[in-house]
Amino acid sequence: MILFPAIDILSRKAVRLYKGDYNQVTVYSDKPWQFAEDFVSRGCSAIHIVDLDGARSGETINIEIVKRISEVKGLYSEIGGGIRNMETVEKYLDAGVSRVILGTAALQNPVFLKEAVNKYGSKIAVGVDLKDGKVAVKGWLETSKKDGIEFLKELEDIGVESVIVTDISRDGAMKGTNVELYERIKNEVSLKVTASGGVSSLEDIKALKALDIYGAIIGKAYYTGAIKLEEALEVCR
Repeated sequence: MILFPAIDILSRKAVRLYKGDYNQVTVYSDKPWQFAEDFVSRGCSAIHIVDLDGARSGETINIEIVKRISEVKGLYSEIGGGIRNMETVEKYLDAGVSRVILGTAALQNPVFLKEAVNKYGSKIAVGVDLKDGKVAVKGWLETSKKDGIEFLKELEDIGVESVIVTDISRDGAMKGTNVELYERIKNEVSLKVTASGGVSSLEDIKALKALDIYGAIIGKAYYTGAIKLEEALEVCR
């Protein structure tokens, strides 16, 4: 299982939101790339970046910071947040990002999703953010009527290889990850699933590892010290 420490960027700073609420922000650094350098020095090989400004506006105002993070040697980087057209996909890939995550656009613009997958294959992933079993969109500001499992099956049919599945109710709340959700998804589809939201202890990581899923994202738990990175990496191995 691959461990993806997360860097969420808002107004050029590394932050965390509580349950996706832009009004509940904790700022950790005004130099986000330093976290990436630290992650590599501790043995990480991958990183998950979220452009929170992009999720709201669809603009790439943090592109230079993203590029600086992606330049850190030995790091596989993925980014999501407001990626709604091929121009933005190409801009991030040109900036050195390893994989681009489509969110709202994957649900609302299947033609764009198919075009991106056909052109870039495994460099395209889809972020599936769930609220009460339904797919949330537009930076979690809206909830669609689309059932999460149904959507995952559609993505599989299109040819998507990897998905990042977030249980919004657990994100940043330090209440543990939704193991039952990921077990169900594992039984329903053959996608590479990365778990996100509520991964707040070594026990969570051990439980996800036992499911043999592709990856796990840690955010707040790392920044608050609830999870020691080296210990988490050892479990993943």
